Amino acid sequence: QVQLVESGGGLVQPGGSLRLSCVGSGDTLAKWTVGWFRQAPGKEREGVGFSSSEDGREYYADSVKGRFTISRDDAKNTVYLQMGSLKPEDTAVYYCASGPSGSGSYYLLPEIYDDWGQGTQVTVSS
Repeated sequence: QVQLVESGGGLVQPGGSLRLSCVGSGDTLAKWTVGWFRQAPGKEREGVGFSSSEDGREYYADSVKGRFTISRDDAKNTVYLQMGSLKPEDTAVYYCASGPSGSGSYYLLPEIYDDWGQGTQVTVSS
């Protein structure tokens, strides 16, 4: 079991940037596929992207492709979500999650993942 803690959320103006961090403990994140998700009020949890431990690549939902970037720092046991060109519709609670090694598109589904962080709020507003 992996314990995950997200941080870095906050209030940002449209067009701005934020970097979220997901720090793991209890196990090394390098073994696991790590996904980022978000959930806005009244909406279902949505996959933003994931970093595959199987092929070492990152995959993104169409809604964030070209604006968001996922990266890992194995020495810090941390996965980052760099968000740019933020829009009001990006406002949500953002979560990271760890799951079994893999790389299919279904890894954008929350059901794949076993362990979750508590979430961090991102608000995009002027």
